[in-house]
Amino acid sequence: MYHGKKVVVVMPAYNAARTLERTYREIPLDIVDDVIVVDDASRDETVEVARKLGLPIFVHEQNRGYGANQKTCYTESLRHAADVTVMLHPDYQYTPRLIVAMVAMIVDGPYDVVLGSRILGGHARQGGMPRYKYFSNRFLTMVQNALSGSKLSEFHTGYRTFSREVLETLPLLENSDDFVFDNQILAQVMHFGFEIGEISCPTAYFPEASSINFSRSVIYGLGCLRTAAQLFAQRRGFASFPIFAGGGRRLAIEAPARSGLEARAGIEPA
Repeated sequence: MYHGKKVVVVMPAYNAARTLERTYREIPLDIVDDVIVVDDASRDETVEVARKLGLPIFVHEQNRGYGANQKTCYTESLRHAADVTVMLHPDYQYTPRLIVAMVAMIVDGPYDVVLGSRILGGHARQGGMPRYKYFSNRFLTMVQNALSGSKLSEFHTGYRTFSREVLETLPLLENSDDFVFDNQILAQVMHFGFEIGEISCPTAYFPEASSINFSRSVIYGLGCLRTAAQLFAQRRGFASFPIFAGGGRRLAIEAPARSGLEARAGIEPA
């Protein structure tokens, strides 16, 4: 625990067998109570590696997408009674050593969500982020800041920490099962009035690190612009969207945490 608050790290995994253990070994287990892996039908030995490490692992029988993986991650974290949930990719692209600082920014205040930013401190280019990804990141972030009225250094980091209240409040089941989920959840955070903090995060790009190809990146970028436009329209009363609905579908967390090393994961509409 950290200052009496339970901390759970969730790792959305897909073909992460080569990097999962390295990532896990650097997690500060002196403050982290549970580490949960959700496997999205990997084609490698991700499940076997997680089992060897003794980690609870929840397996999607079919590949359901990055957003669907996160929905399972957050459902299981809340079922494990997490006060603070850290999403850490198991591909070792983000350093686990920032977990203590990110958790402190929530537990000790004043933030509800903390992002590990690759842009602050120039870590993106230093860490080897491809040039086209860097410039598209900067362009999308500029447009998204303009439409949302925020001042984030980037919207696209996969290293995030959430308070329990955030995950219980947001209608996450209204979001996409694909990569744009990452941007939808930040738009929801802004719409519902939660505070976002950022911390400079070193990053590393190497062959084993996960990445989406150019065509998927284009689809993702268009989805980000669409989400930002929806937030702009929702705030000004021009339109209404399910992802911002106060009565939208939330994570189903009534059931207690499942016991045992492995379970078949699924989410029912709230």
